[in-house]
Amino acid sequence: MATDVLVILDDRPGELARLGEAAGAGGVNIQGLAAFTGDGKGVVHVLVDDDDLARLRRALDAAGMGIADEREVLVVDVVDRPGTLGEFTRRLAAAHVNVDLAYTTFGGVRLVVATDDLRGARAALG
Repeated sequence: MATDVLVILDDRPGELARLGEAAGAGGVNIQGLAAFTGDGKGVVHVLVDDDDLARLRRALDAAGMGIADEREVLVVDVVDRPGTLGEFTRRLAAAHVNVDLAYTTFGGVRLVVATDDLRGARAALG
């Protein structure tokens, strides 16, 4: 099973790095991630296997980052081709299942980064 852990951070440079560093130092392998900002806060969903959940809790606590919520989620293998998302979610809709959170996992999936400083990000990664 997998668990989605919701962490609320301040919206400032380095907070997502701090979360990643804390998880890494705690021996936690992050399986997936979704991060957004709004109203001066960063909203981060972190996907971990249940075997890593206790380690993530300890690591975030040690770093002074609280967990706002955690819940079991469904992780499903999908085919990488046009239309897969629509087909999969249509099946859920037909079963009257409302999706309130969806994101992808790591492992062959590209990471998308949005920032108000694209030039600085490109230079840092270039």
